[in-house]
Amino acid sequence: MSQTPDTQTPDILCIGSVLWDVIGRTASHMRAGSDVPGRITRLPGGVAMNIAMTLGRFGFTPALLSVVGRDAQGNALIAEASGMGLICDHVYRSDDLPTDVYMAIEASNGLIAAIADAHSLEAAGDKILRPLSDGRLGSKEAPYPGPIALDGNLTEDLLRTIATSPLFTRADLRVAPASPGKAERLLALLGHPSATLYVNLEEAGLLCQTTFESSAEAARGLLARGAKRVLVTDGGQQASEGTDGDVITATPPQVLVSRVTGAGDTFMAAHIASERQGLDRPAALARALQAAASYVSGDTPL
Repeated sequence: MSQTPDTQTPDILCIGSVLWDVIGRTASHMRAGSDVPGRITRLPGGVAMNIAMTLGRFGFTPALLSVVGRDAQGNALIAEASGMGLICDHVYRSDDLPTDVYMAIEASNGLIAAIADAHSLEAAGDKILRPLSDGRLGSKEAPYPGPIALDGNLTEDLLRTIATSPLFTRADLRVAPASPGKAERLLALLGHPSATLYVNLEEAGLLCQTTFESSAEAARGLLARGAKRVLVTDGGQQASEGTDGDVITATPPQVLVSRVTGAGDTFMAAHIASERQGLDRPAALARALQAAASYVSGDTPL
């Protein structure tokens, strides 16, 4: 008998924001105060959800650890995620916290503005980690031994807890900030021995309290600050991966950009998938850049 998504064993955990993305997109150029025609969509989103959806397209079975309200929006979100094969039975369902939402405006000149209402995730705190301690996915005596994608929407206190928790001592941690505004939350995990940080050039500069001219320079700067392994992207410019003082770079394919929200999450998920499938460092970096380029060009389905 085949297993249903909610009884399958996950091969990766995605911890962080699971919410609705409400995105307005237009082909017009926009500035403050612009009022232009376009399209507005509502899609499953959040960093953890975006990573999980991409991993699913690569053949993986991710489990989500997050909070989703027991409201109509939450029920619909869980139904969408389960329909994509994502394991949702470890999601904390709250009776008194609403389902989170992210709202953004994108134009031909890039992301114009965005607001992330992730207050429920922050309020839930370590309740979302219970499956890692109560035996469902792990315990202090037998920590979860596989890959875990962490998202910077978690509070700084919770990230500090994770950095020293025995529940994560056997995990392969892959960590991404939710946005430049939350990048400094990752300082708690900067020196974690099993953490790989995925950041863009601006976020790398914030973590190092400086500015960098290239991804390679940023990777070296983060390694010098104590990071064990880093991947730094820079839009359409070269991306770099660094570990043990060794930095490699690659240039992403040049494509016409039709969307940007979720591109970094797609890159991270594709890189994780590539490495889990046995690709070496240069091949994994190249494949992740190709996946992100396909996403921003609109070739990857939403």
